[in-house]
Amino acid sequence: MKNILVPVGSSKNAKSHLQYAVDFARSTGAKVYVVQIYNVYTKAGTMIKIDHILERESLNFLESHVSQIEHKGVDVVCKTFKGKLVPTIELVCKALKIDLIILEPRTNSIKDEVYLGKTSGKIIKQTNIPALIVPEGFVFKPITSILLALKSAIIKKEEALEPLKAVKNSFNATVNLLLVKTPFYNAEDFNVNSELDSVITNITKSENATTYQGFLEHYKTINPDMLCVVRRKRGFFKKLWEKNVMLKKDFHVSEFPVLVLSGLK
Repeated sequence: MKNILVPVGSSKNAKSHLQYAVDFARSTGAKVYVVQIYNVYTKAGTMIKIDHILERESLNFLESHVSQIEHKGVDVVCKTFKGKLVPTIELVCKALKIDLIILEPRTNSIKDEVYLGKTSGKIIKQTNIPALIVPEGFVFKPITSILLALKSAIIKKEEALEPLKAVKNSFNATVNLLLVKTPFYNAEDFNVNSELDSVITNITKSENATTYQGFLEHYKTINPDMLCVVRRKRGFFKKLWEKNVMLKKDFHVSEFPVLVLSGLK
Protein backbone atom coordinates (compact mmCIF):
# COMPACT_ATOMS: atom_id res chain seq x y z
CA MET A 1 0.00 0.00 0.00
CA LYS A 2 1.63 3.22 -1.20
CA ASN A 3 -0.88 6.09 -1.21
CA ILE A 4 -3.78 6.86 1.16
CA LEU A 5 -6.36 9.61 0.66
CA VAL A 6 -8.00 11.31 3.65
CA PRO A 7 -10.91 13.68 2.85
CA VAL A 8 -11.37 16.26 5.62
CA GLY A 9 -14.58 18.05 6.52
CA SER A 10 -15.69 20.26 9.39
CA SER A 11 -16.41 17.60 12.01
CA LYS A 12 -15.07 17.76 15.56
CA ASN A 13 -13.52 14.36 14.90
CA ALA A 14 -11.27 15.58 12.06
CA LYS A 15 -8.01 15.78 14.04
CA SER A 16 -8.33 12.40 15.73
CA HIS A 17 -9.28 10.90 12.37
CA LEU A 18 -6.18 12.37 10.75
CA GLN A 19 -4.04 10.97 13.55
CA TYR A 20 -5.51 7.51 12.98
CA ALA A 21 -4.80 7.78 9.25
CA VAL A 22 -1.17 8.77 9.88
CA ASP A 23 -0.70 5.95 12.42
CA PHE A 24 -2.24 3.48 9.96
CA ALA A 25 -0.03 4.77 7.14
CA ARG A 26 3.07 4.41 9.30
CA SER A 27 2.27 0.73 9.85
CA THR A 28 1.60 0.10 6.15
CA GLY A 29 4.42 2.27 4.75
CA ALA A 30 2.05 4.58 2.87
CA LYS A 31 2.07 8.26 1.98
CA VAL A 32 -0.95 10.32 3.11
CA TYR A 33 -2.78 12.87 0.98
CA VAL A 34 -5.05 15.07 3.09
CA VAL A 35 -7.63 16.69 0.82
CA GLN A 36 -10.63 18.98 0.85
CA ILE A 37 -12.98 19.36 -2.09
CA TYR A 38 -14.92 22.58 -2.48
CA ASN A 39 -17.52 23.70 -5.00
CA VAL A 40 -18.51 27.21 -6.08
CA TYR A 41 -22.15 28.12 -6.56
CA THR A 42 -22.40 31.48 -8.37
CA LYS A 43 -25.39 33.80 -8.46
CA ALA A 44 -26.45 35.91 -11.42
CA GLY A 45 -24.78 39.31 -11.29
CA THR A 46 -21.95 38.20 -9.01
CA MET A 47 -18.80 40.09 -9.99
CA ILE A 48 -16.27 38.93 -7.41
CA LYS A 49 -14.18 35.90 -8.32
CA ILE A 50 -13.87 33.83 -5.14
CA ASP A 51 -12.20 30.63 -6.37
CA HIS A 52 -8.75 31.65 -5.19
CA ILE A 53 -10.15 32.78 -1.82
CA LEU A 54 -11.85 29.43 -1.21
CA GLU A 55 -8.77 27.55 -2.32
CA ARG A 56 -6.53 29.54 0.03
CA GLU A 57 -8.91 29.17 2.98
CA SER A 58 -9.34 25.46 2.33
CA LEU A 59 -5.58 24.88 2.19
CA ASN A 60 -5.03 26.92 5.37
CA PHE A 61 -7.72 24.84 7.08
CA LEU A 62 -6.02 21.58 6.11
CA GLU A 63 -2.55 22.75 7.07
CA SER A 64 -3.82 23.89 10.46
CA HIS A 65 -5.27 20.44 11.13
CA VAL A 66 -2.16 18.64 9.93
CA SER A 67 0.11 20.82 12.08
CA GLN A 68 -1.71 19.59 15.20
CA ILE A 69 -1.04 15.87 14.71
CA GLU A 70 2.07 13.74 15.15
CA HIS A 71 3.50 12.81 11.76
CA LYS A 72 5.75 10.04 13.10
CA GLY A 73 7.89 10.09 9.96
CA VAL A 74 4.93 9.73 7.58
CA ASP A 75 4.91 11.89 4.44
CA VAL A 76 1.71 14.00 4.70
CA VAL A 77 0.66 16.23 1.78
CA CYS A 78 -2.23 18.73 1.80
CA LYS A 79 -4.20 19.38 -1.39
CA THR A 80 -7.44 21.16 -2.29
CA PHE A 81 -9.63 20.54 -5.32
CA LYS A 82 -12.59 22.32 -6.87
CA GLY A 83 -15.49 20.28 -8.20
CA LYS A 84 -18.38 17.99 -7.38
CA LEU A 85 -17.60 15.43 -4.71
CA VAL A 86 -17.85 12.02 -6.41
CA PRO A 87 -16.34 12.75 -9.84
CA THR A 88 -13.58 14.85 -8.27
CA ILE A 89 -12.72 12.12 -5.75
CA GLU A 90 -12.53 9.60 -8.59
CA LEU A 91 -10.23 11.84 -10.67
CA VAL A 92 -8.01 12.61 -7.69
CA CYS A 93 -7.67 8.93 -6.77
CA LYS A 94 -6.71 8.08 -10.34
CA ALA A 95 -4.19 10.93 -10.63
CA LEU A 96 -2.54 10.24 -7.27
CA LYS A 97 -2.72 6.43 -7.66
CA ILE A 98 -4.63 6.06 -4.41
CA ASP A 99 -4.80 2.57 -2.92
CA LEU A 100 -7.23 3.37 -0.09
CA ILE A 101 -9.49 6.15 1.15
CA ILE A 102 -9.70 6.49 4.93
CA LEU A 103 -13.08 7.99 5.85
CA GLU A 104 -14.60 9.23 9.05
CA PRO A 105 -18.31 8.33 9.23
CA ARG A 106 -19.39 11.98 9.40
CA THR A 107 -17.13 14.53 7.70
CA ASN A 108 -19.49 17.34 8.71
CA SER A 109 -21.04 18.05 12.11
CA ILE A 110 -24.49 16.45 11.97
CA LYS A 111 -26.88 14.67 14.31
CA ASP A 112 -25.44 12.17 16.79
CA GLU A 113 -27.86 9.43 15.72
CA VAL A 114 -26.21 9.30 12.27
CA TYR A 115 -23.51 6.63 11.78
CA LEU A 116 -22.62 7.43 8.17
CA GLY A 117 -23.23 10.95 6.91
CA LYS A 118 -24.16 12.09 3.42
CA THR A 119 -20.62 12.86 2.23
CA SER A 120 -19.02 9.60 3.37
CA GLY A 121 -22.12 7.71 2.24
CA LYS A 122 -21.80 9.10 -1.27
CA ILE A 123 -18.15 8.08 -1.49
CA ILE A 124 -18.94 4.55 -0.32
CA LYS A 125 -22.05 4.07 -2.46
CA GLN A 126 -21.20 5.97 -5.62
CA THR A 127 -17.52 5.15 -6.16
CA ASN A 128 -15.68 1.85 -6.51
CA ILE A 129 -12.59 2.90 -4.57
CA PRO A 130 -11.44 0.77 -1.61
CA ALA A 131 -12.28 2.59 1.62
CA LEU A 132 -11.72 2.23 5.35
CA ILE A 133 -14.45 3.68 7.59
CA VAL A 134 -12.97 4.53 11.00
CA PRO A 135 -15.28 5.10 14.01
CA GLU A 136 -15.29 8.57 15.52
CA GLY A 137 -12.60 9.08 18.15
CA PHE A 138 -11.09 5.67 17.41
CA VAL A 139 -7.46 5.35 18.53
CA PHE A 140 -5.18 3.35 16.28
CA LYS A 141 -4.14 -0.12 17.40
CA PRO A 142 -2.57 -3.00 15.50
CA ILE A 143 -5.07 -5.09 13.55
CA THR A 144 -4.66 -8.71 14.61
CA SER A 145 -7.99 -10.20 13.48
CA ILE A 146 -10.11 -9.41 10.40
CA LEU A 147 -13.61 -10.70 9.65
CA LEU A 148 -14.33 -10.95 5.91
CA ALA A 149 -18.08 -11.37 5.38
CA LEU A 150 -19.22 -12.63 1.94
CA LYS A 151 -22.22 -14.28 0.36
CA SER A 152 -20.11 -15.40 -2.59
CA ALA A 153 -16.43 -16.33 -2.72
CA ILE A 154 -16.26 -15.97 -6.52
CA ILE A 155 -13.44 -13.60 -7.51
CA LYS A 156 -13.04 -12.32 -11.07
CA LYS A 157 -11.00 -9.18 -10.40
CA GLU A 158 -7.44 -10.07 -9.49
CA GLU A 159 -6.75 -6.73 -7.80
CA ALA A 160 -9.89 -6.74 -5.63
CA LEU A 161 -8.22 -8.36 -2.61
CA GLU A 162 -5.11 -6.15 -2.65
CA PRO A 163 -6.20 -3.78 0.20
CA LEU A 164 -7.08 -6.77 2.39
CA LYS A 165 -3.76 -8.44 1.58
CA ALA A 166 -1.89 -5.22 2.41
CA VAL A 167 -3.56 -4.93 5.81
CA LYS A 168 -3.08 -8.62 6.57
CA ASN A 169 0.62 -8.52 5.66
CA SER A 170 1.34 -5.23 7.42
CA PHE A 171 -0.05 -6.47 10.74
CA ASN A 172 0.41 -10.23 10.30
CA ALA A 173 -3.32 -10.49 10.96
CA THR A 174 -5.57 -13.52 10.80
CA VAL A 175 -8.44 -13.33 8.30
CA ASN A 176 -11.65 -15.12 9.26
CA LEU A 177 -13.93 -15.74 6.28
CA LEU A 178 -17.67 -15.81 6.98
CA LEU A 179 -19.62 -17.29 4.06
CA VAL A 180 -23.34 -16.56 4.33
CA LYS A 181 -25.87 -18.65 2.41
CA THR A 182 -28.68 -16.26 1.47
CA PRO A 183 -31.85 -16.79 -0.65
CA PHE A 184 -29.70 -15.72 -3.65
CA TYR A 185 -27.23 -18.58 -3.06
CA ASN A 186 -25.69 -20.50 -5.98
CA ALA A 187 -23.80 -23.77 -5.51
CA GLU A 188 -20.49 -22.28 -6.72
CA ASP A 189 -20.67 -19.33 -4.28
CA PHE A 190 -18.88 -21.28 -1.57
CA ASN A 191 -16.03 -22.46 -3.80
CA VAL A 192 -12.95 -20.73 -2.38
CA ASN A 193 -10.27 -20.35 -5.05
CA SER A 194 -6.53 -20.45 -4.43
CA GLU A 195 -6.14 -16.65 -4.33
CA LEU A 196 -8.71 -16.19 -1.57
CA ASP A 197 -7.58 -19.34 0.20
CA SER A 198 -4.06 -17.92 0.47
CA VAL A 199 -5.43 -14.92 2.39
CA ILE A 200 -7.81 -16.52 4.88
CA THR A 201 -7.03 -18.36 8.12
CA ASN A 202 -10.41 -19.79 9.12
CA ILE A 203 -13.80 -20.34 7.43
CA THR A 204 -17.23 -20.14 9.06
CA LYS A 205 -20.43 -20.91 7.15
CA SER A 206 -23.85 -19.57 8.02
CA GLU A 207 -27.35 -19.43 6.59
CA ASN A 208 -29.16 -16.12 6.95
CA ALA A 209 -31.50 -13.83 5.04
CA THR A 210 -28.66 -11.36 4.40
CA THR A 211 -24.89 -11.19 4.79
CA TYR A 212 -25.39 -8.48 7.38
CA GLN A 213 -27.57 -10.74 9.53
CA GLY A 214 -24.94 -13.47 9.29
CA PHE A 215 -22.35 -10.96 10.44
CA LEU A 216 -24.48 -9.94 13.44
CA GLU A 217 -24.87 -13.59 14.41
CA HIS A 218 -21.15 -14.44 14.35
CA TYR A 219 -19.00 -11.33 14.88
CA LYS A 220 -18.99 -11.50 18.69
CA THR A 221 -17.61 -15.04 18.58
CA ILE A 222 -14.86 -14.05 16.14
CA ASN A 223 -14.22 -10.72 17.92
CA PRO A 224 -12.42 -8.97 15.02
CA ASP A 225 -10.41 -5.74 15.05
CA MET A 226 -11.69 -4.98 11.56
CA LEU A 227 -14.69 -5.93 9.43
CA CYS A 228 -14.11 -6.38 5.68
CA VAL A 229 -17.01 -6.30 3.19
CA VAL A 230 -17.43 -6.03 -0.56
CA ARG A 231 -19.42 -3.66 -2.75
CA ARG A 232 -22.20 -5.53 -4.59
CA LYS A 233 -25.56 -4.55 -6.04
CA ARG A 234 -27.10 -6.89 -3.49
CA GLY A 235 -24.25 -6.54 -1.04
CA PHE A 236 -23.62 -6.20 2.68
CA PHE A 237 -25.21 -2.78 3.08
CA LYS A 238 -27.90 -3.03 0.41
CA LYS A 239 -30.82 -2.94 2.84
CA LEU A 240 -29.17 -0.33 5.01
CA TRP A 241 -27.98 2.18 2.45
CA GLU A 242 -31.06 2.87 0.40
CA LYS A 243 -30.00 6.49 0.95
CA ASN A 244 -26.51 7.90 1.40
CA VAL A 245 -27.09 8.47 5.13
CA MET A 246 -27.00 5.51 7.53
CA LEU A 247 -28.34 5.76 11.09
CA LYS A 248 -26.60 4.17 14.06
CA LYS A 249 -29.77 2.27 14.93
CA ASP A 250 -29.54 0.52 11.53
CA PHE A 251 -25.87 -0.35 11.87
CA HIS A 252 -25.53 -1.93 15.28
CA VAL A 253 -21.75 -2.32 15.29
CA SER A 254 -19.55 0.74 15.14
CA GLU A 255 -16.67 -0.05 17.52
CA PHE A 256 -14.16 -1.11 14.88
CA PRO A 257 -13.07 0.00 11.38
CA VAL A 258 -14.86 -1.32 8.28
CA LEU A 259 -12.80 -2.03 5.15
CA VAL A 260 -14.95 -1.80 2.01
CA LEU A 261 -13.40 -3.52 -1.02
CA SER A 262 -14.29 -2.83 -4.63
CA GLY A 263 -16.44 -5.49 -6.29
CA LEU A 264 -14.89 -8.95 -6.68
CA LYS A 265 -16.70 -9.67 -9.97
